[in-house]
Amino acid sequence: MQPRNMSMSGVVDLAAIKAAGEAKAKAEQARADAARHGGPAAVAPSSLVVDVDEAGFERDVLQRSAEVPVVIDFWSARAEPSMQLTPVLERLAREYNGRFVLAKIDADTNQMLMQQFGIQGIPAAFAVVAGQALPLFQGAAPETQIRQTLDQLIQVGEERFGLTGILVDADADQAGYEAAVPEGPYDALLEAAVHALDANDFAGAAQAYRNVLTDDPGNTEAKLGLAQAELLARVQGMDPQQVRKDAAEAPGDVQAQIAAADLDLVGGHVEDAFGRLVEAVRRTFGDEREAARVRLLELFEVIGGDDPRVTAARSALARVLF
Repeated sequence: MQPRNMSMSGVVDLAAIKAAGEAKAKAEQARADAARHGGPAAVAPSSLVVDVDEAGFERDVLQRSAEVPVVIDFWSARAEPSMQLTPVLERLAREYNGRFVLAKIDADTNQMLMQQFGIQGIPAAFAVVAGQALPLFQGAAPETQIRQTLDQLIQVGEERFGLTGILVDADADQAGYEAAVPEGPYDALLEAAVHALDANDFAGAAQAYRNVLTDDPGNTEAKLGLAQAELLARVQGMDPQQVRKDAAEAPGDVQAQIAAADLDLVGGHVEDAFGRLVEAVRRTFGDEREAARVRLLELFEVIGGDDPRVTAARSALARVLF
């Protein structure tokens, strides 16, 4: 599992690799043969982005790097720049369509790999090419810089190792989904949650959504519903006038700002809610800052990560944190 040579010079000077032209020609011929005969080289688009841990590193990164450059994204849910960088890398992995594979490693649960790669800050991006590791960049780099780095990586993979990428079967994921996923396995629970929300039984709705997430942690509808139910439960029974008065009179009181932000969001004042908590993060330190940051991330879940207001607020949060 130990990553090997971590410098670009180690990659480009590897003496054991055959002549670049010969290797590239063989790789291209193999890809062409696989395309003609429907060989096993074709992978589903979902295989271009994989979650990797210490147990699977040898198989999913080192061994895979003999076929295609593997980009490693060391990320953490506690590091706001990770929330900016990871979606960009995921999108580019699919856009590049098999020219590289993205391996996502949770830094919080894979400390051994963090130490082996000498990671000093999160997020950090590395690449492994034919078993050779090299650093790419650290932090949430601009997309133009990320693209340039990926293009250079792919060029090294082709010219020095003959790695021209892997074939992608664009229809594989859809076919597998239609064949394997039963219709509406959680419809009853989700419907029960909606009825509970309509009856202002926010605790019951939250529990119904949690029941879905226990079996299906990635269920988008349940995640959104849980975030909404928890928000509504928090504001239930609040005196809006008093909450806003407390927040106005004590701008440094984090709990007062958190309560007012909840009310802002329920009232449809999304930018106000986000701005209030970003400012609370900027003003505070330690546990108070963390409380404001966590609540802001929870409110992001209520709105949804694709909303441009969430994107703007994430950027603002990153600026005050870093």
